[in-house]
Amino acid sequence: MSSRIAHHYCNLVFNRPWLVILALLVLVAFFGWQAQNFRLDASADSLLLENDPDLEFSREVNQRYGVRDSVIVAYTPQGELFDRSTLERMNALREELLAIERVASVDSILNVPIFGDTPLTGISEDYLTLMDEEQDLAAAREEIINSPVFSNALLSPDGQTAGLLVSFEIDERARALINRRTELRNLELAGQLDAEQMNELLAVEAEYDAYSVVAADRQHEMIGEIRDTLERYRDQAQIYLGGAPMIADDLVTFVENDLSNFSLAVLVLIIGALGIIFRKVRYVVLPLACCAVAGTIMVGILGLMDWRVTVVSSNFISLLLIITISLTVHLTVRYRELRATRHFSDHDKLLRHAVLSMFRPCLYTALTTAVAFGSLIVSGILPIINFGWMMMMGVATALLVAFTLFPAIMSLLPADTTQLSANLKLNLTSALASLTDHLKGRVLWLYALITLISVVGLTQLRVENSFIDYFRQSTEIYQGMTLFDEKLGGTLSFDVIVNLPDQEAAADEFDDGFSDDFGGFDDAFGDDGFGDDPFAADASQDDAYWFTAPKMQQIKAIHDYLDNDPQTGKVLSFGAIVRLAEQLNGNAPVDGVLWALLYSRIPETLKDTVLNPFVSIDENQLRFNVRVIESADNLNRNELLARIESGIEQEFGFADEDVRLTGILVMYNNVLQSLFQSQILTLGVVMFAIMLMFLALFRSLSIALICIIPNAIAAGFVLGIMGWADRPLDIMTITIAAISVGIGVDNTIHYMHRFRREFPRFGDYRKTMFFCHNSIGRAMYFTSMTIVAGFSILALSNFIPTIVFGLLTSLAMLVALTGSLTLLPRLLITFKPLGPDSTDSQRQAED
Repeated sequence: MSSRIAHHYCNLVFNRPWLVILALLVLVAFFGWQAQNFRLDASADSLLLENDPDLEFSREVNQRYGVRDSVIVAYTPQGELFDRSTLERMNALREELLAIERVASVDSILNVPIFGDTPLTGISEDYLTLMDEEQDLAAAREEIINSPVFSNALLSPDGQTAGLLVSFEIDERARALINRRTELRNLELAGQLDAEQMNELLAVEAEYDAYSVVAADRQHEMIGEIRDTLERYRDQAQIYLGGAPMIADDLVTFVENDLSNFSLAVLVLIIGALGIIFRKVRYVVLPLACCAVAGTIMVGILGLMDWRVTVVSSNFISLLLIITISLTVHLTVRYRELRATRHFSDHDKLLRHAVLSMFRPCLYTALTTAVAFGSLIVSGILPIINFGWMMMMGVATALLVAFTLFPAIMSLLPADTTQLSANLKLNLTSALASLTDHLKGRVLWLYALITLISVVGLTQLRVENSFIDYFRQSTEIYQGMTLFDEKLGGTLSFDVIVNLPDQEAAADEFDDGFSDDFGGFDDAFGDDGFGDDPFAADASQDDAYWFTAPKMQQIKAIHDYLDNDPQTGKVLSFGAIVRLAEQLNGNAPVDGVLWALLYSRIPETLKDTVLNPFVSIDENQLRFNVRVIESADNLNRNELLARIESGIEQEFGFADEDVRLTGILVMYNNVLQSLFQSQILTLGVVMFAIMLMFLALFRSLSIALICIIPNAIAAGFVLGIMGWADRPLDIMTITIAAISVGIGVDNTIHYMHRFRREFPRFGDYRKTMFFCHNSIGRAMYFTSMTIVAGFSILALSNFIPTIVFGLLTSLAMLVALTGSLTLLPRLLITFKPLGPDSTDSQRQAED
């Protein structure tokens, strides 16, 4: 820092420490109060590309087909499922679930129609359900097991597990706000937004943000009520809850539990590590105080700005802890180093020298770390962008706190009278220096081999997002998702939307009996009857002509194509209804006349259950809802989605624009592919940007090139290990590249800055290396070991992303430390970017 800035800085921090501490306490109090607005958000929208056209299309599809959020309950009784007492108890559960506020319906085997041997043309509203006393339960069991609609959805193929589909009421207010926001944003993108509409957009966005908090809390409470209700029935049955809203809720719960359960453990281990390293209370308390102040300020900023932490950015506090501890440990080690070598200097002078001498390298590390995390801003995904901004602001906050609170408190404390040896050797860092010196050029060959291995691992790296792999096999959510995959056709799904070609309906049309079939289906499944005259409902003749026999056969064929894919689970579509109609028609095709007659007699309430969710006559469009088997071996969702879309186009002759996939899995896949391209494939661009930072900091192209090499190898090694371990990058670990680079550059800059400063004193690269290993190398070692000790405890979590984050962060710290203490000095010795050794110069002069 310049002499004028240094003067003002010293005058404030060292001469008025109480003022600095008071100012920080005021900030802590203010932002601590704002921290009450800090929120975790695991909603589906929080992990999606806001400008993704598939997101807007998905919302359009959901509104067109009346898709509701829902969860599903898997109910496996201890006794026989198709027993009257078991069904009565299951019905009591269903009634309790229906009584929960905002639960719109609960569909199960209890309210589906049982047709028996009734032919299609004989179906009426007078059907039986399982709850009718005269119903033959054994016959009903066989019918439901063989039903193309209900089997593997509401009843497992073995007839032992029943599913209860709990559908939520549509949030009309949220839908209206999203629709209006989308309209205004589209106008803004087109450059057609006037001042009044801009004000409306800001108001709508603010209203939606506020309402989404209320809606999220309400849904969390509703899922909590559902869980409490299920708990009362677990004494006689094995019960699991599944579905996208439940998974999102559980993600938040697991993250919150990890934050609360492991925070104390990490704190204890870090205290232990600092205590073992420094053996002085002040050097344990000071780093932790800086962490607490920086953390409180950052959490308060997030609460104040309503930047919600998602499962993607939930580790930002841990990263902030790493950065803050790194800064304070470097300050501590530098102060103690000066105390050990300058016995006759007073406490205040040593402290000033330590702080001022460390400011430049710490500022450099903060800037380069910010550049690494800044690469996240170009992702196009709001939570990732916010994570990048969070970390950039966190780095600045950590730097500010470390260089104000640490010196202010230290200046108030009495001088440390502990006798320190001038021999600064540390066994490990000295050993690495000796090893680097002994191996000479073989160090470069060793790292070349490591680079080759890393590159091979990188070629095996893949992106995948499997929610079931987020949890240990011993957890209830993992066991539940596995059961849903095995017995109820999976939980998470995507939609296949097919635009049919425009054509006039053929003369053969719908069959009457199928209408009656659906009358019973709806009455049971949707709790709505036909009314007094089930066949009195009027329908447009043109709409009735839409249901031609060839078209129904095509719908069935597409349904079968999707159902036959080995990695898909239950397929819900009008194709299943076509199959059911054929069963009721004596396993014979239904001709067009009966299809048209059926449609003309379906009540409107029935259409909302069996027709409207899958068919849009106005748009001449079909919707197929396809569940995915999350636990399937070698499941690659990107390949599955591409295979499904291209397969339907090729198999049935549709144009590319007539087949489109949407839904939560499709949008998550878009996020992953976007992140992979912006974060992994552009890693070279990020490295180039950091090299430019090195060039600006050290004003030497050769030094910049030398410094970037260990960081590139470290980042590549961490990603390569993931490739070799067959651990895919997912929505939780996609940021590990930025994290690896952000962590790695710190050690490189500290070491290079000290090496360049000490080299003129020794005039020998080898001697300078040994000195730096036993000075700044100590601080690098202490910092890395403290972090590794603290984060190793995360391996005990039940949440796999937390485990992976802890292990990869520790690995990144160790690789960065090793590279900075072996490869970096060997490159300096080999290429001599600071000029020749003084001994070499003397020899040349003598010659």
